[in-house]
Amino acid sequence: MSRKKRDYTRKILPDPKYGDSIIGRTVNIIMKSGKKSVAEKALYDALEVIGEKTGEQPLELYNKALANCKPLVEVRSRRVGGATYQVPTEVRAFRAESLAIRWVVQAANERAERGLAEKLAAEILDASAGRGGAVKKREEVHRMAEANKAFAHFRW
Repeated sequence: MSRKKRDYTRKILPDPKYGDSIIGRTVNIIMKSGKKSVAEKALYDALEVIGEKTGEQPLELYNKALANCKPLVEVRSRRVGGATYQVPTEVRAFRAESLAIRWVVQAANERAERGLAEKLAAEILDASAGRGGAVKKREEVHRMAEANKAFAHFRW
């Protein structure tokens, strides 16, 4: 019997409209109570609004927004000798992408516009321009890591 740990990561199917796995993952994060069609409609409407407002490819803008929100470093708690330190660690690509998607959706939900599609569209446009709640969250995480750089030697 193998001693290696089995890889339990599920393959997320790409979405049916764009054939993009990142859009599929975003739909899964937006989804509440298993209502996937509602989440898909909200995201597709948001991408349509972005396409109408800017005249650019909405998928490219969305990918640019995610790139602006992806963190490079984050802090993780580590107990050493009875004290807890916030140790800055690099973020793997898949986790960075997941955090960026999650932050964009959370920031969109906190916005004042009416309807999830409008909120998502506004947040994606802001994030692609380098502003908005999700980008602010990334900057905050980077600041925390910078402030705790002194504890980087606890990383192992």
